[in-house]
Amino acid sequence: MTFVQIIDCKTSRVDDLNRLMDQWVEQTEGKRTATHSIVGKDRSDGSHIVEIVEFPSYDVAMRNSQLPETDRIFREMVALCDEMPTFTDLDVVRDEALYKANARRLMEQLAQEQELALLDEVLAEGYHDHDPTNEQDVIGMDAVRREVEMWRGGFDFAFTVDDQIAEGDRVCTRWTWRGTHTGDFMGLQPTGMDVSMTGTVIHRFRDDGKIVEGWWQYDLLGLMGQLGAVEG
Repeated sequence: MTFVQIIDCKTSRVDDLNRLMDQWVEQTEGKRTATHSIVGKDRSDGSHIVEIVEFPSYDVAMRNSQLPETDRIFREMVALCDEMPTFTDLDVVRDEALYKANARRLMEQLAQEQELALLDEVLAEGYHDHDPTNEQDVIGMDAVRREVEMWRGGFDFAFTVDDQIAEGDRVCTRWTWRGTHTGDFMGLQPTGMDVSMTGTVIHRFRDDGKIVEGWWQYDLLGLMGQLGAVEG
């Protein structure tokens, strides 16, 4: 179970505290077990500092706290603080990565949502789609709907999300696409064949969670080979 520790302190020596944290990162390189760290400053009180540190589990966090470098840095941190820091230990019982969820939701809508107007719920107006299989980028909701209609006209299909990685305002999704060739697709008459392909897409999000840009990579040549359009 993911474990989070919240460190709450007050100090008038914020710059010195930042330098101390830099020293800790440098001196524990290759030993630290934390996976994510966020430091925030209270907008209403510049001396109020909160650090949120994430670990894979409580046991892993304890190994981190037992490092001699961690113990030394903690004592120096206390000396910089106006009062004794407080620690809150939390086992994470719910963790919603909203950008990742919206990326998955888009994949579901592309395949299953009959009313394409609902794409507006996850895509920003002016959405810009980069697809190396298209001669021109797809820009704007009307163009997106035409692209989706082309794929739906050729296949009954669904996506399986195999993996996702989120960093800042971007989410990378690795996916598997499976479909049945039920209609005309790029001039190929329906074969009734079950086909599949794999790919990835990186989506860029704006602050409200809507997707503003996407970069796709997938094995269209392999798909066409399965349909008999090119030699395998």
